[in-house]
Amino acid sequence: MRRTFSVLLHTMALATPLLLAAEVRAASTLAPCGEIFVQGGAECEIYVGPVCEGMCKPVSLTAACAAELRAECAGECDAEASVECVGSCEADCRADCEVDPGEFNCQLACQADCSANCDGHCSASTNMAECKASCEATCSADCDGQCKVTPPEVDCEAKCQAACTGSCDAQADIDCQVDCQAGGYANCRADLEGGCKVHCQRPEGALFCDGQFVDVGDQLDACVDALKALLEVEVYAEGSASCQGNTCQAEGEIGCQCDAGGSPAGGLALMGLGLLAWRRRRS
Repeated sequence: MRRTFSVLLHTMALATPLLLAAEVRAASTLAPCGEIFVQGGAECEIYVGPVCEGMCKPVSLTAACAAELRAECAGECDAEASVECVGSCEADCRADCEVDPGEFNCQLACQADCSANCDGHCSASTNMAECKASCEATCSADCDGQCKVTPPEVDCEAKCQAACTGSCDAQADIDCQVDCQAGGYANCRADLEGGCKVHCQRPEGALFCDGQFVDVGDQLDACVDALKALLEVEVYAEGSASCQGNTCQAEGEIGCQCDAGGSPAGGLALMGLGLLAWRRRRS
């Protein structure tokens, strides 16, 4: 099956007192987000107060734990990419990149290629959610490691070499990482739940992407900037949230779409609202 590398990179700026950020800075790495796996088109939200604390459920901590456990297992899992994997990947990648080199994004292309294998790797797992999170975290970290040192102005060959090396390095490590991480989730979730609630009690709140807590430490603004560099932005406010199964969903949407200049298209007042959200719009 032919890989798909095409992605959208148009970025819209959003200024708001809640974020305490004056402008969006171009960011080439998701390291401020703890190298958590964030899929293209992800919905990333900031919650504060009781609504936020209600989101700090074990099911919402899986991706952050996977990122943390991946780092702990990195010394044990350090296989090299196969020549066959890189060669096949680069051939497809260059074909897509050359259509519009300026719009090609190494991180998203690498993650898309790598994470497409996670369902297959985890199909026989007794805990598919944790297995898939471990797989995706491995993709995110290896892609970040290769792509952050690749300037955006380089040609398609260099961009594809980085994206494919990252993807294939990760694929070589997936089985080892999944096995290594498997025993650490219970303790990690127990430790991280308290940290999540601490973030919720801070004025700036806690960040969640697709219902998963993002452990940003004290780098919330830097993480938001990194997400904005990869995603188009939409902002809305919601009043409550609930968790079921492996997913947490917010309810009571009061939405507005930003115009091209980053200003709200309507008269929605953001002061006092429980969350902001960034969402990549698919055209």
